[in-house]
Amino acid sequence: MANTFKVKTNAAMPASAGTPLTLYTVPSSTTTVLIGMMLCNVHTSQVTVDIVLESDTSDTETNETVKLADNVPIPAGSTLELFSGNKIIMQTTDVLKIDCSVAAKIDATLSIMEIT
Repeated sequence: MANTFKVKTNAAMPASAGTPLTLYTVPSSTTTVLIGMMLCNVHTSQVTVDIVLESDTSDTETNETVKLADNVPIPAGSTLELFSGNKIIMQTTDVLKIDCSVAAKIDATLSIMEIT
């Protein structure tokens, strides 16, 4: 099994407030470890963000879509660090999405390790 560290970035997301935008989808035959994520508010005033993990994988149970962050405020010009010291495992076809209260005002950086 190969372990590959990667960074996934997206500037000025989401395209439309209230419509979560995909930051990362786990490729086939891959397990991914979320190492850390930073969300930077590039707006002139405070925004709120939601982070959604969409999962339909099943082992012994069926996973469901859950929020990892709900309506979290980020002051203007500030960065929110997530998953610091905690790891989240994603399986094939799982999707990580970001939403913001104002369109195109969050820059996202996601550090991951893909296991193939």
